[in-house]
Amino acid sequence: MKIKIDYGKNGIYVNLPSNSTVLRPLVTNPLKNPSKTIMNSSSNPINSQPLETLYKKGMVVGVSVCDHTRAQPRNEIIRSIIKKCDGIKKNNLIVFIATGSHRQSSESEIHEMFDRDILSMITIVNHNSEKFQELKYIGKTSKKTSVFLNKLWMECDLKITTGFVEPHFFAGFSGGPKMIAPGLAGIDTITTLHNYERIINKNSTWGIIEGNPIHEEIVEISRLAKPDFSIDLTLNRNNEITNVFSGNLQDEHMLACKYVKKNAMQKTDKLYDIVITSNSGYPLDQNIYQAIKGVSAAAQITKPGGSIISVSECIDGFPYKSNYEKLLKNYNNPKIFLEYIKENDTKIPDQWQFQIQSQIQIKSKIYLYSKLGQKDVSDAHLLRAENIEDLIEDLSSKITNPSICVLPEGPQTIPLLVN
Repeated sequence: MKIKIDYGKNGIYVNLPSNSTVLRPLVTNPLKNPSKTIMNSSSNPINSQPLETLYKKGMVVGVSVCDHTRAQPRNEIIRSIIKKCDGIKKNNLIVFIATGSHRQSSESEIHEMFDRDILSMITIVNHNSEKFQELKYIGKTSKKTSVFLNKLWMECDLKITTGFVEPHFFAGFSGGPKMIAPGLAGIDTITTLHNYERIINKNSTWGIIEGNPIHEEIVEISRLAKPDFSIDLTLNRNNEITNVFSGNLQDEHMLACKYVKKNAMQKTDKLYDIVITSNSGYPLDQNIYQAIKGVSAAAQITKPGGSIISVSECIDGFPYKSNYEKLLKNYNNPKIFLEYIKENDTKIPDQWQFQIQSQIQIKSKIYLYSKLGQKDVSDAHLLRAENIEDLIEDLSSKITNPSICVLPEGPQTIPLLVN
C-alpha cells in the first residue's frame, strides 16, 4: 500500500507491505472562523477576567510565543491580542520568542513566523537563556530549583502566554506552563528541570501530567511567575486551529490537555518489529534534535531489539553548532553517555535529548532517512537509510512474519499500548 509520510514541506510517498498497521490521530475539523473564536474565548475565559478588562491604556504587554521549530498560528493570536489591547503602541507590545535552550530564531525565520502587518505593530525579543544579565531570579521551587526567567518579560505590566497543546515526550503535553519554563527560563533552570533523574522517571512521558515531575515543577514555576492571561490552541494535521482555550494558565491548559489526549493518543494492543515514523514534517523536522520526538513516539510500540525508521528532513543538521551536536560527538556511544550522566549528575544543555535517544537505542536500532550525509548521521550514533522501501524489505527478510507499523504524522499520533 502507498502511504504519504510527513517530510519537509511536501511529504513523501512510500510503498509498504499491505499488512502494515497505520496509526493516525482522530480527524478533527478546523474551526470555521478561528480568529472570531480566539476573540470570543479571550472575552469569555476560564477562571479569569476577560483580556480586554485586564488591559489598561499605557500598559507594557509581554506575550510569549513558540520559536521557529513549532507550527504555532502566531498571527491569529497576536492579531486578537492587538484588538483586545485597543490602541496599544508598538513599543508597548513586546513579543518574546520562547526559545528555551534552542538557538535564537533568525531574521528570515521571524519573517516566516509573522506576517508583515503584524511585524509592523510589535516589538520582537529573542529570548537567550544563556545571557545571565537578561534574567531575573524569582525564587526556588519546592525541589530547590533556582528559577531565573526573562527579566524584561517579568517586568511587563501584563504578561500573556500563548502556545499550542500536543502530547510531549517528557513533559506530558506542550503549551501552557512550558511557555514560561523552559520557554523563557535561564539555562541553569532548564538543565535542572531536565536532569537525569527527572527524565528517567517513568511518568516523564507522553500524555502524563499527574505524577510527572517535570510537568509538576514547571507548573510550580508558572505560579511563581504569575502570568496574567494565557491562550492555548489545538491543531490538526494541517496545522489548522481546532479549538481555543484561554484564561487562567493552569485551568485552561488542563482542559486543553484532556481534549488533545482524546484525539491524539491512539490505543494499540501490540508491539511491532519495525516502526516507521515522521516528525510531522516542516517545521518540526528541521533537525535531529527535534526528530527524536518522533522516534520516542515510535519507541512506545517497538519490540525490544526492533527497528525504528525516522523520516525527517533535518535541513538544519543536529542543529549545527548546538550543544546537542557537541554531546553527540563527545561520546563514543549512547551507553557510555548514559553511564556518565547517571554517575556524575551532570547538567549539560541538551543532554536530555541525547539521554532519551540513548535510552531508546539500548533497546532498538534507529535509522534516519533525511537530507544528511553519512558522516552527520554516524556522528549522531544513528544508522543512515538511503531508501525506505529497500530498508524495510531488508529488515523484514531477517524476521519471520514481521509486524510493521507506520506513524505518517509522527508525534501528532502517540501510540498508547494497552493490554
